[in-house]
Amino acid sequence: MLESWLTSILSLANLILASANVIIGFSLLAYILTNNFRSSVARAFSAMLAFITIVYVGDILVANVVSPPATLLWLRFQWLGIAFVPAACLHFSDALLRTTNAVSAKRRLAVSASYALGLVFFVLAAATDLVVQDGVSLQWISHLAPGPYFGVFTTFFFVTVLTAVVNVFLARQRCLTSTSRRRMTYLTVAIIAPGFGVFPFLLVATMPSFLSPNAIFGLSLVGNLAIGLMTVLSAYTVAYQGVFAPDRVVKHKLIHYLLRGPLVGSVVIFLMLVIPRVEAILGLPRDTVLIFAVIAAIVLLQVLVNLAKPYIDRLIYRQDREQVAWIEQLDSRLLTSTDLAQLLENVLIALCDQLRVRSGFVVAMQQGALKIQVLCGPKEAARRFLQECDWQDLMSSFGPTSGQRSQASTPVRQGHVPPSVRRGELRNEDFVLRNSYWLLPLRQKDGTSTLGILGLESHNGPPALTLEELATVAQLIGQAELALEDMHLQQDVFEALRQIVPEIEEIQRWRSAPLYPAPARLERLESNPVYAPDFPQIVRDALRDYWGGPRLVDSPLMRTRLVRQAMQENDGVPARALRAVLSTAIERLRPEGGRSMTASEWVVYNILEAKFIQGRPIREIVDRMAMSESDFYRKQRAAIGQLAKMLITMELEENELA
Repeated sequence: MLESWLTSILSLANLILASANVIIGFSLLAYILTNNFRSSVARAFSAMLAFITIVYVGDILVANVVSPPATLLWLRFQWLGIAFVPAACLHFSDALLRTTNAVSAKRRLAVSASYALGLVFFVLAAATDLVVQDGVSLQWISHLAPGPYFGVFTTFFFVTVLTAVVNVFLARQRCLTSTSRRRMTYLTVAIIAPGFGVFPFLLVATMPSFLSPNAIFGLSLVGNLAIGLMTVLSAYTVAYQGVFAPDRVVKHKLIHYLLRGPLVGSVVIFLMLVIPRVEAILGLPRDTVLIFAVIAAIVLLQVLVNLAKPYIDRLIYRQDREQVAWIEQLDSRLLTSTDLAQLLENVLIALCDQLRVRSGFVVAMQQGALKIQVLCGPKEAARRFLQECDWQDLMSSFGPTSGQRSQASTPVRQGHVPPSVRRGELRNEDFVLRNSYWLLPLRQKDGTSTLGILGLESHNGPPALTLEELATVAQLIGQAELALEDMHLQQDVFEALRQIVPEIEEIQRWRSAPLYPAPARLERLESNPVYAPDFPQIVRDALRDYWGGPRLVDSPLMRTRLVRQAMQENDGVPARALRAVLSTAIERLRPEGGRSMTASEWVVYNILEAKFIQGRPIREIVDRMAMSESDFYRKQRAAIGQLAKMLITMELEENELA
């Protein structure tokens, strides 16, 4: 009685684990195919995963069929997976070796031959009795009997899988970094369990004779558990292959996918198999209890995963926890242009209501011209104002910025000092009356530059607001200035992100496809500064000493092929050759057409040419380009980065011509 009860428990546990392995295999197959299908390693692993999943689908079907003929039919169906697993393992190991630049035509031919032999063995097993024959179909254990050529298949199976293990071990030996060696170690161990776990050991003639059903179920339970763990471990390692995202992103995405997909599915299967098949449970039909149990499990597991997310993320991001937390906060704190425009519109509407006027607008400088940001009231009136107004004369009527005022030789009349400069104080004299509009400048917090202009419909003359109204208007104008300044700052942030995304993708491409260069190539990479991670800083230092600084001739740029080639055209003078290369690179960044000091497409060229070629003072440059000093320094960093990329392009072109 006890032995029968134990057999029943072990049989149920095997069925649960087999079902879980099917869910894990199918889920990971879907994940790999949809996330890094471009990787040959991922495609080979997907093939191995698919055939292993077929084997476990067969186990589940065999456990639930109701007749011996159907049992034998599905046992033969399992050979669709069993016959192809060795070939898939060899295919996977070959793909791993090829990532280490160990390419072999003979090995590729062996992979193709193993798939062909797998197909032959499947056809023989499914349609003939040459490999397997109708065997035993009992209450607890069902298996086929070995055929005349089962020994040939056994030799093919173990030789192929062992060859795959050796290939993975060789791939590990070729790895140069500790990370790649660690991942190859995982795969060396992980390929053994799926490779040997699907082999039909019960077909070996001596196995059923000296092992009891409980021993067979116990060994099968251990094998199923090992295959599940090794499958997850293999998928975890393969998930990094061919993916251009950082490791922490891949790890986070895969772990949460496993928790919300395979784990939830396995728990649901567990409930469906464990809840007893009786007529009534607590007075309710089994189907009713099962439905409520499944719904509760799905919902509660999602809640538990959400609650555990901070602790899971701590384990994933052990070293970069603070930086990752800040990146996650940016998603919720950054405002889009639409968000800021809505804030500006709300401020404008509040001002119109406060001053009891029918229309108003906010304009800002974009690409060298004033453009409407938000408006309240008729749009034609605001457009007519922009067309008829001389904005340069209008800007001068507002008085100088704080930076300009500090350099002025004569004091500025207090009535024209903008409210942002006087720390929120506002008087009726601060409004400028033009074309039936009261106008106020919107300035940066430091007062160094004008961000835009606020226009409100006038009441037939200068405003006559009370002190309380002026205080309210000043507060609203401060909000508008802050929103407009944030809009400019976030545009710079988004522009910087757009510029670095290609570099990030390139870095991830390098990380996801490790190279194994020859010594000569390594020497060239180490000697040429264009491959250095701090190359933009090298370019910056050279620009700083452009006109004969003491460190110009010691610049690492002297080791580039570009400068060595330019030496021949500059009488062998190193400094002149380097200046010629930098000047040529800057000119290649010059846009087509007539030059503009305020157009956005000319910003990079104007900064490099005016600051480093002409050597003009920063104050003169920012005045000509209509920007603040803080904007200038941000854009200067971006301009130097663009110049560095241009120099890299020129160096690669020179190397191709050599």
